[in-house]
Amino acid sequence: MFQHVPLTRALSLGLAVFGAAVLIAQPTLAGECPADKMKPNARTMVDDKPVGVTDVTLGSIDLEKQPAKIKGRELRFRKLTIEPGGIVPWHSHDDRPALIFVQQGEIVEYASNCVDPIVHKAGDIRPEVHGISHWWKNLGTETVILYVGDVRRDPHDHNM
Repeated sequence: MFQHVPLTRALSLGLAVFGAAVLIAQPTLAGECPADKMKPNARTMVDDKPVGVTDVTLGSIDLEKQPAKIKGRELRFRKLTIEPGGIVPWHSHDDRPALIFVQQGEIVEYASNCVDPIVHKAGDIRPEVHGISHWWKNLGTETVILYVGDVRRDPHDHNM
């Protein structure tokens, strides 16, 4: 019927199974800048224009009209498609926090606070918050698709 398994072995097996389930259930965090590569003003602004980028707003909510009553803020959800060689130009997140989900492909981020480029792959989620300025480039041969949720103040701000 049942086989007797020592308690420590059963606990170890149970913890391993639980740990694997937790890892599977957690969203994948995007590539991060290694601690030894972080440096304020590691990169300066570049003046590239958008290339091969389609930015479509899928929906938005005026947050002032919601119970939170956040005046002058809009919660927006967008789809960005970046063709091979495409560039998302330099922009800041000092006043526009965002979460980026890489749905397809691989894209490289050039962040103001990181000496090395940061690679983001399908399944990654990248938080973008105050203090982050950066630009992105699709160095691969596959079209990249990003889904972006952000909170912006100025509806006329067309910076990515």
